[in-house]
Amino acid sequence: MGLFYTFHFYLFGVIAIISAVAFVTRRSPVAAALWLVNTMFCLAALYVMMDAQFIGAIQVLVYAGAIMVVFLFVVMLLNLGHASDVTDIVGGKTKLAAGLVGLLLLAEVFVLWKDDGAPAPVPAQQELEPGVIDQVAAPLFREYLLAFEITSVLLLAAIVGAVVLAKRRVT
Repeated sequence: MGLFYTFHFYLFGVIAIISAVAFVTRRSPVAAALWLVNTMFCLAALYVMMDAQFIGAIQVLVYAGAIMVVFLFVVMLLNLGHASDVTDIVGGKTKLAAGLVGLLLLAEVFVLWKDDGAPAPVPAQQELEPGVIDQVAAPLFREYLLAFEITSVLLLAAIVGAVVLAKRRVT
């Protein structure tokens, strides 16, 4: 398990760094936002590999899901990019490389599936102990509730502002 874990940890780390560099160097804001989503998914995979599954799930749900949808909505609403600038795939070599990476990942899934032959025994019902979710949720809904709500109102105001700016330019 050590070599498998180490390989994937460095693989996701390298992909995250390459995606972050691609995010910074893109001229199209839509393509940059999509590279940022890829970076956030790689970071979520790294969190899961470090046994922080809750933080990995929050990374996907909050950042790669909700925040990036808002970013893409505002960017597309303001019409900052052109349709020809959205794609980064330029030729057949890139598609071939993507296909090879897909086959490699599919082969890894089959290897993992093959190794998991016998079902794991189901443990007896255990009493739940306070875990990482309690440690994250308690301060969020007690000490930082006001900051959390103010952030949501600011995001809503940003969306309304983008809609007003977009409608003003059209008319």
